[in-house]
Amino acid sequence: MNEALLRSLTPSVLGVLVRRGADFAAAEDAVQDALVEAVRVWPADPPRDAKGWLVTVAWRKFLDARRADTARRRREDLVDEEPAPGPATGVDDTLRVYFLCAHPSLTPSSAVALTLRAVGGLTTRQIAQAYLVPEATMAQRISRAKRTVSGIRFDQPGDVATVLRVLYLVFNEGYSGDVDLAAEAIRLTRQLAAAIDHPEVAGLLALMLLHHARRASRTAPDGSLVPLAEQDRGRWDTATIAEGVGILQAALARDRLGEFQAQAAIAALHADAPTAGETDWVQIVEWYDELALLTDNPVVRLNRAVAVGEADGPRAGLAALAALDDTLPRHAAVSAYLHERDGDLATAARLYAEAAEKASNLAERDYLTRQAARLNARRRP
Repeated sequence: MNEALLRSLTPSVLGVLVRRGADFAAAEDAVQDALVEAVRVWPADPPRDAKGWLVTVAWRKFLDARRADTARRRREDLVDEEPAPGPATGVDDTLRVYFLCAHPSLTPSSAVALTLRAVGGLTTRQIAQAYLVPEATMAQRISRAKRTVSGIRFDQPGDVATVLRVLYLVFNEGYSGDVDLAAEAIRLTRQLAAAIDHPEVAGLLALMLLHHARRASRTAPDGSLVPLAEQDRGRWDTATIAEGVGILQAALARDRLGEFQAQAAIAALHADAPTAGETDWVQIVEWYDELALLTDNPVVRLNRAVAVGEADGPRAGLAALAALDDTLPRHAAVSAYLHERDGDLATAARLYAEAAEKASNLAERDYLTRQAARLNARRRP
């Protein structure tokens, strides 16, 4: 056993746990527990990556301790919260309604659209934007779905994948601020995770938590958008990030990767970076590669082009972008950003203005317009 190695790794392992949201005292306890485990295990089975092993074990020790403490406090609280005798209150059946609307007689896309409209409360326009199709097309799809299920008994509830897609789209609409459904989507996904032991359910919950933890920093006091690189990371909810990372790690350990787990891994890498400049873009590109294999979604490849531009330079990002359809939503905005980083301010300004005209909400339109104005001002003599 190399005790000097353990001593040298202790500060960096402790730093990782603190950045992930552990308070210092709890992180110290977890690291000490991991060191004890290393002394026990390493002589017979030394790890290839000593630091990675210590981080994984220490983080697991921290989460176990936190869960035990939470459970203890909950048991104490339940003594005071014991309800008086009387009839039981009704159980929230919203999640069951989601399953029932995902009827097997519908295609997955129609089931999602119908559920979003009937249960999620979204407008046809919002659903069409989520699906990247014209509003008229989505209206017809929803009407056909209603006709299909008209008169059918909902005794064959739909599958988990369709329900997850619904919850994901509802969360995205809530997160945009147009309809505040993010908290409701998280609540329902927690219910689903408690009822179904599935790594993709856990992956979706982790993804939601990791994004929601940054919500307070996404807009300025005047309501304008704040890009991720410029957000005040001190306003991020570290406890929610820690919960999301813990849920994700447990899901990934089951080695049944799905698209929500891959998306959550990307979000976790952003959350783990102390500053924007320290973001591990190389790993993010690798996760986008995994995500592209799991889903043939052009938006994934669009986001991957941004990551490639950060990891390998703007020219590489533009090359990745050139392979994509330029009518994709946000294509012009991504192209503008990469051209600006490459020093072509004239093209970037033009593309920012073009992207502003196509923006789907006022906050995004205002942000892109300001970007175009900023670059045009810099180009003036």
